[in-house]
Amino acid sequence: MNSDHAFDGVPGSRVAYRTCPLCEATCGLEITVENGRVTFIRGDREDVLSQGYVCPKGKVLHKLDSDPDRLRRPLVRRGDSWEEVSWDDAFAEVERGLVPILESQGRDAVAVHLGNPNAHTIAGGLYVRPLLQMLRSKNIFSSSTVDQMPKQVSSGLLFGSAACVPIPDLDHTDYLLILGANPCVSNGSLCTAPNFPGRMRALRARGGKILVVDPSRTRTAQEADEHLYVRPGTDALFLLGVVHTLFEEGLVSLGHLADHVTGLDAMQHLARTFSPEAVAEACGIDAQTVRRIARELSAAPSAAVYGRIGTCAVAFGTITSWLIDVIHVLTGNLDRQGGAMFPEPAHVRGRTRPGGKGFISGRWHSRVKHLPEVCGELPVATLADEIETPGQGQVRALITVASNPILTAPNSRRLDRALASLDFMVGIDPYLNETTRHAKVILPPEPRLTQSQYDFSFYGLSVRNVANYSPPVFKREEDQSAEWQILMRLALVVGGQGSGADIASFDDLIISQAISRSVEDKKSSVAGRDPSALLSALSKRRGPERMLDWLLRTGMHGEAFGSNPEGLSLDSLEANPHGIDLGPLRPGIPHVLRTPSAKIELAPKPIMDDLSRLLATLQTPQKKGLVLVGRRHLRSCNSWGHNIGILVQGERRCTLQVHPEDAGKLGLVEGGLAKVSSRVGAVKAYVEITDRIMPGVVSLPYGWGHDVPGISLSIAAAHPGVNSNILTDDDQMDPLSGTSVLNGIPVTVERIAGRSLPQERV
Repeated sequence: MNSDHAFDGVPGSRVAYRTCPLCEATCGLEITVENGRVTFIRGDREDVLSQGYVCPKGKVLHKLDSDPDRLRRPLVRRGDSWEEVSWDDAFAEVERGLVPILESQGRDAVAVHLGNPNAHTIAGGLYVRPLLQMLRSKNIFSSSTVDQMPKQVSSGLLFGSAACVPIPDLDHTDYLLILGANPCVSNGSLCTAPNFPGRMRALRARGGKILVVDPSRTRTAQEADEHLYVRPGTDALFLLGVVHTLFEEGLVSLGHLADHVTGLDAMQHLARTFSPEAVAEACGIDAQTVRRIARELSAAPSAAVYGRIGTCAVAFGTITSWLIDVIHVLTGNLDRQGGAMFPEPAHVRGRTRPGGKGFISGRWHSRVKHLPEVCGELPVATLADEIETPGQGQVRALITVASNPILTAPNSRRLDRALASLDFMVGIDPYLNETTRHAKVILPPEPRLTQSQYDFSFYGLSVRNVANYSPPVFKREEDQSAEWQILMRLALVVGGQGSGADIASFDDLIISQAISRSVEDKKSSVAGRDPSALLSALSKRRGPERMLDWLLRTGMHGEAFGSNPEGLSLDSLEANPHGIDLGPLRPGIPHVLRTPSAKIELAPKPIMDDLSRLLATLQTPQKKGLVLVGRRHLRSCNSWGHNIGILVQGERRCTLQVHPEDAGKLGLVEGGLAKVSSRVGAVKAYVEITDRIMPGVVSLPYGWGHDVPGISLSIAAAHPGVNSNILTDDDQMDPLSGTSVLNGIPVTVERIAGRSLPQERV
């Protein structure tokens, strides 16, 4: 078998188009194939959203498929070695491992951990849910609670739905405030915007202003008009100083939102305590500057505030995320051009009458620490607790789907030990990595270029309404399984149907149930229609393509099975390989609101109650010492790509960044080794001395630490870096969202004597 999968051996030359699946930007790719082999990838200049932009990761997408370390057949661990087996044998092993645990110890004894790649595949978007429904375990965990969950919670409390996330209207705004985000490197997150640097330059070219508030002078800060250092984890105090100023100076102007907001008086009352003078020392931004920024936000013709991981993965992540949208409301910039707006993804039903049940969390709690469920999952910080603590409901088996929590979860050495103690584990993953090395069975999905692509998650976060479908570039080999088939088969196993159950019948049942629900829903575009006729109209497709076609046809832009002939279907997307432009973002209030009041609930009780915790930080003397923050690199997306040589070449990137003042005090030298210690662990890292980081702060990037035994990642293991999550504390989290604190971690740094090593190169 040819180890380089992205080659089908078909003679001739052709060009294929697809959306890059490696980050949230959804850039279009133009892929040249010659004699069945990918020879070149560049940005698709006709793509309706990215218009030719592509980052270094997208240009080497095919190398992920051809990586010799990538698994192509299921693996089963026999003692200390791995054996390649057939799919039937692999699922028989899964059934032998999981079913007895489910039968003897209950549904909660099997946990699931979902990684962020699930948001980048059709299978993750459509077929993870059936797996979770068949499993019926309360122990569901994901990367969300080390990432964006605070934004989902704040959106749920403000607007009634965790999926109702306002997005900066980058292409029309006149003033952009960026907090704790580096979109010129991350390519945008919770803000699908290909070529973020280009959009920033266009903003400045039309006379707008960009201000970055960040403890590091990032690449994004260098592109901005102004950069301000802020102490990690204090963005909420800074934003409350802005809110205080808006009220105090009479700058609040709700505009078109005036009839759609409740809680304004409560908001004004609480803001009185957090004057710019009161918060200045704690956040490190002087009162005069805080007031100036409030005035600029108010005076700008349009303004948007964008915050990301530095505002989410902190102790006050939900409060900070909430305040970002409070400022949008108070300045009249929510739901208007150039402010923050709500996208209209093509696969989602149209906007209906406002109102609903609102956002609910805490429907169940974790067994050990009694932490509340949020958006159907528990905080990943408590996964080790659930594995290690005996008693009814103890987790004894784990299913991981495209996740590597040994690198991404807090106090990861403890979690590493916990996973080693499990009775059974199965991983759906293309690699034998830091996490799947603990599995009994590894089920590898098909290579990327044999998968179709439609971005369910990211079209709901896009700066412009678009839709794009990518068919597979290559055919899947006969003895490989598609990811959606793996998920379906696993769902049938945990549902008690057996490893040999019929996937096709299960898939038919899922689509039939979806049709029946819509036909019975009076608000649906196919209400009252004949279910059998609708199913027949979808009959030329199976699996994810059939479900996608159904969602597009019944979505807000859909053709509704003939009722709207100009609308979308999968046929229309296939006929437009560069995507379909559905237009700029449009105002959606009040129709997008799902709160019980059918209004924006500006002062939700959970947040009001949590503000006392924030107030306590003003009343407590500031602790001295260093704090740790993370960072990203354009060639790296968490641990993705670390086994691709071209993406890790050049100077060592996994370094401890230290300001020259701190380096001098500690006796650190450029390229030397330092020991970084926190309450829960310690690592050794090479030092990079730079004035880009503010004094009192040190930085390590996420996603490294490929130095553990038992992995099969030859290039990553040769350039391992260090795992920053050995230092993160699993007892520290934002209580409203359960999100771990990954930024602003108290640490000590010590010089390790000895000769400095040269910078690492491939």
